[in-house]
Amino acid sequence: MRMAGRFARRVRASAAAHGIPVIDCKADERKHRIAEDYLREHTVGPGVFLVLVARAPATVWKVSRSSAGVIRNLDKTRQFVNHYSFHIMDPAWGHLTIKMSGHPPFGAQVILNGHEYVACQARAGGIRFAKEGNCFTRIGDVERLAQVADTLSQPGTIGRLSQVVDRWIYTACLCFGLDLDEQHRSGFGYGYSIYQLEYSRNLIFESGAVMERAFDTVVDRTRARLDVPKLRTLFGVGQRPRYRVGELSPRQAVVIERPKWNLTLFKVHFGLLTLKGYTKGEHVLRFEAIVHNTKALRTGRVLAKFPGIVARLAGMVDRFTSMLDCVDVAFLPDGILDQLPVASQIGATRVGGIDLNRPRMRNALTTVLALAVAPDGFTVADHASKLRSLTGQDEHQYTDRQAAYDLRKLRGKQLVVKPDRTRRYQVPGEAARTIAGLLTLREQVIAPLLAGVRRPGPGRPPKTHTRIDRDYDNLRNGMRTLFHDLAIDAAA
Repeated sequence: MRMAGRFARRVRASAAAHGIPVIDCKADERKHRIAEDYLREHTVGPGVFLVLVARAPATVWKVSRSSAGVIRNLDKTRQFVNHYSFHIMDPAWGHLTIKMSGHPPFGAQVILNGHEYVACQARAGGIRFAKEGNCFTRIGDVERLAQVADTLSQPGTIGRLSQVVDRWIYTACLCFGLDLDEQHRSGFGYGYSIYQLEYSRNLIFESGAVMERAFDTVVDRTRARLDVPKLRTLFGVGQRPRYRVGELSPRQAVVIERPKWNLTLFKVHFGLLTLKGYTKGEHVLRFEAIVHNTKALRTGRVLAKFPGIVARLAGMVDRFTSMLDCVDVAFLPDGILDQLPVASQIGATRVGGIDLNRPRMRNALTTVLALAVAPDGFTVADHASKLRSLTGQDEHQYTDRQAAYDLRKLRGKQLVVKPDRTRRYQVPGEAARTIAGLLTLREQVIAPLLAGVRRPGPGRPPKTHTRIDRDYDNLRNGMRTLFHDLAIDAAA
């Protein structure tokens, strides 16, 4: 505990000498918001401008010594100890945070924001922009800013990341636990690896009203099909402007916009991976892929793997947006309803056809569509677990063996595939369109029309009569006439 005590005393003494505030935070406080509020109210230069202290779990070594001072035992434990978050302003990377344990071996976590790096480079290059949080909402020269952003996914970023961390972690943070001479004599050094990463893609619309209307329509149509568990609307205080409000001035290049408009958040979780879509600012629609622990990608996590991890996340965003489009806009190929019930062949195995009149097969299709956006596909166990959660069945009512048989049927019709002889399934884009079309036709066209035709009168009108409700009324009236002409008794 002596080194931890020395670390704490040195931090507070150095902060007092240089006029840097040290704030002891409670467990429920959001530390990054404290730093954001401080930056909003103060002008800071390069270097440490704020230190936040909070307790968090860390590795602590308990040392047992003999009376002569010889170490007899080292006991590795996990305890809640003070961590010091050094908030630093870097000329090239903007605001970064190094969170370090006060106990040896002084484990550290470095938090960097690529948007801050792009903003610093854009500001240095004379590119005008406006930001809301970590999102560029208005850009003077889109192509030049995109070129700057693309450099973050190139191999050269590995060196830049190492340089910025080395520039601060030894001289601004570790020096309180081990001074520079002790660092040199002990050979102490850090090895860097990537723990969490976020990748985002922004779509900028000319009209904010058009963007909001288009995204809300996609969300309404795909939410039920993809079984989205989390959909939130954060209500603002005004409507989005219909058109842009003029060109950016040089002063606006550093403006941080405050959110005023409704924000719809569309989020899907897959274990340690999260896919999100949401509106940002006046004209920006953003899609994100987040890996909360890079071990989930199975690509390695050392810093040298950074470009590969970014490429994986970029592919996830591409697949997420493609699947949203495929699930949103359904399509039924010619003859598909006649082909589905026919048996098919997988290698030397003959498998049965697909009968949409069977609830189990409809549940299987619904489950496959809900798992279509899974970044790495899904296994038989994933399919069975998802179906049980959707239908409320238990492990005896729908087993993994039944799930494997249902997926084999879908493979026979090319509605799911198993790439590269893996045990994971994926849904091709056109197959997602077909499945969405089949389920929509069965559940939202045929079933309600037949139920409406059997009903003798119009019934009580709904409080909210949408355009789709009017379409149903017109179709129901037309179907009644058609049934009468074809001599079909709908009430039978």
